[in-house]
Amino acid sequence: MQIKLHQGDLLGDEKFGDSVAIDTEAMGLNPHRDRLCLVQLCGADQVCHLVQFAEGEFAAPNLVNLLRDKKITKIFHFARFDLAMLKHYLGVTVDPVYCTKIASRLARTFTDRHSLKDLSRELLGVEMSKIEQSSDWGAAKLSEAQLKYAASDVIHLHQIAAALDAMLKRE
Repeated sequence: MQIKLHQGDLLGDEKFGDSVAIDTEAMGLNPHRDRLCLVQLCGADQVCHLVQFAEGEFAAPNLVNLLRDKKITKIFHFARFDLAMLKHYLGVTVDPVYCTKIASRLARTFTDRHSLKDLSRELLGVEMSKIEQSSDWGAAKLSEAQLKYAASDVIHLHQIAAALDAMLKRE
């Protein structure tokens, strides 16, 4: 897995194709209290771009342009939270959006297991560690374990979306 860490914004020359997997990390779950710390992006090429934000510095024009680009589908897992964070901190309405959690609920009515960890295991045979989920994402320097965890949250979303689409079409 290739990981590229960016400070404050994408470079602007990244190529994601017609879809990009996206996730966010924050200091907590309340956008009005807990700041956005990291945005993870991964194209079909499996290169993970992590955009780290310093406190109070949320001007990211290249990232915002990508999020607004209507030609690129943005794939999330539990999009509601990520979209709220992106709207609150970057002022952007993301469009178009594909949410693997919603797709899972529609396609997999036989189960109540719709977490990213469950989908990765059940659809792809990939075990995900969630140990770093509640770590200090506001740290100035993120650990290697945090970077790998952040990338793991987006690297499989394209495959999960494809598997769920196949199930939706079948059913």
